[in-house]
Amino acid sequence: MTAPVVGVLALQGDVGEHLRAVEATGGRAARVRTPADLAGVDALVLPGGESTAIDRLARVFDLHSVVAERIGAGMPAYGSCAGMILLADRLVDGVAGQRTFGGLDVAVRRNAFGRQVASFEEDLDVPALAEAGLGDGPVRAVFIRAPWVERAGDGTEVLARVSSEPVSGAVVAVRSGPLLATSFHPEVTGDLRFHRLFLQMVAAA
Repeated sequence: MTAPVVGVLALQGDVGEHLRAVEATGGRAARVRTPADLAGVDALVLPGGESTAIDRLARVFDLHSVVAERIGAGMPAYGSCAGMILLADRLVDGVAGQRTFGGLDVAVRRNAFGRQVASFEEDLDVPALAEAGLGDGPVRAVFIRAPWVERAGDGTEVLARVSSEPVSGAVVAVRSGPLLATSFHPEVTGDLRFHRLFLQMVAAA
C-alpha cells in the first residue's frame, strides 16, 4: 500500500519539524505553498507559528479558500498550536479581520496560557493513544503561547486536558472525524504518537 502524501502548510512556523515527523511516522511529506501543491496531497498539517501571519500569507498565496474547501470536503487535517486556531470554527479573541480555515466545531482562545514567558511543559494522560495501539505512557506536552479549547461541539471528542493549577481542566487536544488538533507541539519532543494517530486517521479516511 502506498504511503499517503501528507502536506505541511509551509508559510510560517515550525514546518521542518512537522515534515520530519511525517516522514518518521510513515507518511510522504510535502511542503504546501500553492494551490497546486495542495492538490497533490492526501492530508494536511497546519504547524505551530503565528496564526495571524499564517492567515495573512494564506490569502496572499491564494491558499485560504482552497484549504478551507478541501477541509470542508473531508480532507484529514492536523493542527498543532497555531494550527488548532486555524482549524477552529470560532475564535474567542481573534484580532480584527482574522480568519480561520474552520472545520472543527470548537471555540478556541488564542494565547490562552499567557505570553511566551509563561510557556511550560506537562505530562498529559491521553487514553485515545492507548486505544489506538500507540502506548499508554504520558505525553510530554510543550506549551508555547498556546491556545486552548474554550467550547467543544457535541461531535468533538476531547482527548486531553491540563491537570496543573491554575488551569486544571483546560482542553488541549481534540478530534472530530478526520480532524485532529493539539494546543502543544509534539513535533519538538520526539514523541510522535500524535503524528502516528493522525496517519491512522488519514488511512481510515
